[in-house]
Amino acid sequence: MSENNVVAALAYYQAVNEKDLSKAEKYLHPEIHLIGPMAELRGKEAVRNSIKGFMMLFEKQNMRAKFGSGDQVMLAFDLLCPAPIGLLRGAALMNFKDGLIVRQELFYDSKPVQMKKDEIFS
Repeated sequence: MSENNVVAALAYYQAVNEKDLSKAEKYLHPEIHLIGPMAELRGKEAVRNSIKGFMMLFEKQNMRAKFGSGDQVMLAFDLLCPAPIGLLRGAALMNFKDGLIVRQELFYDSKPVQMKKDEIFS
């Protein structure tokens, strides 16, 4: 099961990298719980809106490492973002249920992201 989950996690992030929201959301469980440095969200619609904003943040992503065990997948990645952010290193711990992402916890330094968000939305 863990190998299928790794494949699904990579396909999800590939859809995000391609800025294909409709494809990305197909990997989300209806009861998804997203935990990040800047927000905690529940439900597919709320997470979908968050992904849409996330897609605006970066230009390119590079998946550096992947690991799956049981219903969990851990990914390490680099995001190339416009200035002033530049390179943003991150990780995602994902739990799967019925082949879909039911929980995702993101790890990254939120300070440069918050500065960029303030710039975009002010």
